[in-house]
Amino acid sequence: MQAYLAGLGTGLSLIVAIGAQNAFVLRQGLLRAHVFAVCLFCALSDAVLIAAGVFGADLLSDIAPWFSEAMRWGGAAFLIVYGLRAARSALAGGETMRASGRAAPLWPTLATAAALTWANPHVYLDTVVLLGAVSAGFEDRPAFAGGAVTGSFLFFFALGYGARLLEPVFARPMAWRVLDMAIAAIMWSIAAKLLLG
Repeated sequence: MQAYLAGLGTGLSLIVAIGAQNAFVLRQGLLRAHVFAVCLFCALSDAVLIAAGVFGADLLSDIAPWFSEAMRWGGAAFLIVYGLRAARSALAGGETMRASGRAAPLWPTLATAAALTWANPHVYLDTVVLLGAVSAGFEDRPAFAGGAVTGSFLFFFALGYGARLLEPVFARPMAWRVLDMAIAAIMWSIAAKLLLG
């Protein structure tokens, strides 16, 4: 139980910071568009990455030493483009919570979630590297991994479905503009950190 609770706490502490993936889940929750599918995809992706970190982080660096550098540059490029899209949306304005035409179909939405998850080096840093390193201090690594996976599921579904509580705020167009600009700033700051090392 100690390893499980440590995994739960560590996983939650790493995932709570607003990043590209979390901002996207929040946005889908506000739009009420494919919320279950997006939350499930993100949580399952985290589960795979957590398992990789807890049970095989050392192996990855031995097999593909170039992987982290490729993820850094590719992730930065993706985040810059995604940030530009959010900034353009903020400048255009006119969005409200009732703007039902804003939501993309399921498959493009999941493709964006996949890119924000799997092309984001911070996800690998948090799940594979940091959780993998922390789990090394526990004998019961499966319990630690189970706690971290539980934390991921709890967080994504709480964020996706809890976003509805913010609906009155996002009924105003200015709130969408602020959210889009915040998302752009987050994407660009993460990209800058990646590019600057």
